[in-house]
Amino acid sequence: MSISVVSSLRTLGNSDLQLSPIGFGAWALGGAGWQFAWGPQDDNDSIAAIHRALSLGVNWIDTAAIYGLGHSEEVVARAVKSFPGPQKPYIFTKCSRRWNADGSIYSSLEPGSLAEELEGSLRRLGVETVDLYQIHWPNPDEEIERAWEALATLRRQGKIRWIGVSNFSAAQMQRIQRIAPITSLQPPYSMLRRAVEETVLPFAQANGIGVINYSPMLSGMLTGKMTAERAASLPQNDWRRNNVEFAEPRLSRNLRLVDLLRAIGSAHGVEPGVVAVAWTLHNPAITAAIVGGRSAGQVEELAPALEFRLSQDEFARINAFLSANPA
Repeated sequence: MSISVVSSLRTLGNSDLQLSPIGFGAWALGGAGWQFAWGPQDDNDSIAAIHRALSLGVNWIDTAAIYGLGHSEEVVARAVKSFPGPQKPYIFTKCSRRWNADGSIYSSLEPGSLAEELEGSLRRLGVETVDLYQIHWPNPDEEIERAWEALATLRRQGKIRWIGVSNFSAAQMQRIQRIAPITSLQPPYSMLRRAVEETVLPFAQANGIGVINYSPMLSGMLTGKMTAERAASLPQNDWRRNNVEFAEPRLSRNLRLVDLLRAIGSAHGVEPGVVAVAWTLHNPAITAAIVGGRSAGQVEELAPALEFRLSQDEFARINAFLSANPA
């Protein structure tokens, strides 16, 4: 498979970052043994997945310190260091979710905590500067201004190239943009999670804030690989067991939606997940989408999302189904 995406690179917000339409999401690479794990994951498979994504034209990786309690960042570092290609990818990571010695997770936006987190991420990633550093969650809400000031200071120190936010509301972005410009927003967005269409995406678009959406396939639900049997047999340590989209009554509706995505995709030789990603990229507020992959094979199946786009008629067919079959 050979895919060229040079002509379709997209500028992220006010930055000089030129992104491929999809990036590699490294959440699942954190492996098992922590609160929001996806179940067991082999590090060699993770590295092979990243290498395949980079070889096919993906030029950015999104991770977070909390993924696997630091393990995802370490795996990303190993993959990037061992990749034989001439161009190294942009690396994005996140802060504000921390963990105790027993693995329990807590939130902190204290400036000292954020500075400490950054040093940990730089060490695990093996870099001197993070291309994009994002506040993972705006929690506690009353501390977001101080946290944003802290990130702006760290950027001036040269340890961060650009700063962004994740899971922020329009009102929260409005509060902090008075302090320093927001380069990017990372919200959940898929055809099954559309709440950000109301105010968040319009605010980002109106203010020149780039958007990289996560979970465009709703954590695997829309890939075409999920079945009722597989959903019922997810490992006990897979956080999706507690997701309402993977249980009835929504599960049956979601699987019928996948049948529609499969019908549309089959006409183009692409998987349902590629169609799901393309649906999010159809929104002009979206700069690029985060697409996870746990093996080189998964990456190859989803790589056509770098180029595949929906026609207006296909986009309308999907929206008609969503309107006729509300959650």
